[in-house]
Amino acid sequence: MAYQKTLTAVAILACVAGSSVAQAQASIFMYDDANDLNTEEKKDWDASAELGLLFTSGNTKTETFKTKLSAARDYQNWRHKGIIDYYRSKQEDQSTGDTYVTGDKLFVSGQSNYKFSPESRSSVFLFGSYEEDKFSGYEYQGTVAVGYGARYRYSESLYTDYEVGPGYSVNKPIVNGVVREQESSAILRLAGNLVWDITKTSKFNALASTEIGEDNTKSRAEVSVSANVNSSFALKFSVAANHNSYLEDSSKENLDTETAVTLVYSF
Repeated sequence: MAYQKTLTAVAILACVAGSSVAQAQASIFMYDDANDLNTEEKKDWDASAELGLLFTSGNTKTETFKTKLSAARDYQNWRHKGIIDYYRSKQEDQSTGDTYVTGDKLFVSGQSNYKFSPESRSSVFLFGSYEEDKFSGYEYQGTVAVGYGARYRYSESLYTDYEVGPGYSVNKPIVNGVVREQESSAILRLAGNLVWDITKTSKFNALASTEIGEDNTKSRAEVSVSANVNSSFALKFSVAANHNSYLEDSSKENLDTETAVTLVYSF
């Protein structure tokens, strides 16, 4: 239910933003976004690193670590982006003194878009992702997809990306602690991303994706707000959710959520 509310909120925000612009500029369907698809433009890599730590002691002793690396570049006809996201948490049993891992997740993704021309909002994309999270009911999940993408800019500070295309997924289920044989399936991938520069020093970002397979539909969503501390550092608050519609291990939850406050360094 929480996951569905997150997706609904993202969709409502995009619709409201688009509606308000259409009313203000009735003669213009979309803001001219030719600069976003300029095939002659060359840009260096934009990269950022996030770090979040949490330690508790006393009646409960825990350690939580989160880090994320992001990189993106527009180069002539190409747009590239990649993400490495890692999370780990441990908790100590006060009665025995033993330490147990309560969370250990790695997510890696990369995508390239080929832009047709400066006048076109359209592009074709190649996407790949790999995730390890043994607490999710799968030892790993991987996806490769290709398809059509489009970027619509509603104002100088607000734009959205939409993508759709077929793909292929592989995974290894874990049932009662036993790793099963690898499974595979054809999928349909749908994805959307909204970026809003609220002010010169603050930004709102919302993204959602779903990969519809024969047995399982895997979905991800994240909403974040960041504010610059100075030219290099920013504070970021984010809420993320992962959902698998089908798990062979019925003792596992279908929905995992994560709330984080991280320090972001851009370089």
